[in-house]
Order: sequence, then structure tokens, then C-alpha cells
Amino acid sequence: MNIQFETVNDINRKAVQGLKVAKGQEGYIEPVTECLEEAGQFSCWRPVAVYDGEKLIGFAMYCRWKDSPHERVWLDRLLIDARYQGKGYGKACLSKLLERLKAEYGCGEIYLSVFPENKVAIRLYEEFGFRFNGEKDIHNEDVMVLVC
Repeated sequence: MNIQFETVNDINRKAVQGLKVAKGQEGYIEPVTECLEEAGQFSCWRPVAVYDGEKLIGFAMYCRWKDSPHERVWLDRLLIDARYQGKGYGKACLSKLLERLKAEYGCGEIYLSVFPENKVAIRLYEEFGFRFNGEKDIHNEDVMVLVC
């Protein structure tokens, strides 16, 4: 696998907006269009298209969120298109994303949130060292943290 990230732009936007999760996962992550609208409202968000070489396989969005009591680095969205799930892309993508966040922000902690029903994602995040911290986010998702 040759995982790469490219900022969502006018050239790849339509293809990125066409990415979909697998049936039954729709409630776990907002549609890409909604994510991009949010990124347009808050300049800290970094929406990226995820490629394996030249093949678009997913989408991610992250930022250093400063508009809260605590400044935090958030891995807010990670979506592997339904056509590419079950092929190891989630693990490969998360590994590269964590490298990117550490390099970009030099962070000590990385946060994300997940619905408790999303067992597959929870197992993946736990494999990389994320642990629940007892918090809920604004959407009532459970917060997980990775200490870098």
C-alpha cells in the first residue's frame, strides 16, 4: 500500500464527496459533504483525501481545536470507502494519519470520538493505543485519547 494524503481541492472535491461508508455504518460518521461544509466554517479543520497511489480510497479530517477549555488535536473523521473496507486500509491509513498529526502538531495527545456501537472502529483505535477517557463530545460520542 502506498497511502498518501492530498488536501481536498477543486480538482478532487467531487470524487471525495462521492465516498460512502458501508451499509449499516451511516450513523457513525457524517457524510463527506457535511464534513467539508464544517471545514469551510472553521479554518482549523484539515480535510484530506486518502489515496493508495492514485486510487482514492477514503477521507479524513483533523485539526488543533482551540475553541474549548482545552486546546486539543482531534482526529475528527476517518472514512474508508465501502468498496475498500476489509482490505487493511483502515489500519494503514490510521498509522499514516497519526504520523502526520505528530509531525504537524508535535502533540502529546490526540483525541477522537466514537459511538459505542462502532465496535470495529473501537478495536482499531485501541490497537493503536487509544483509550476511553470517560468524556463525551458534543454529539454524545465517547472520547478516546492517545498519549503520544
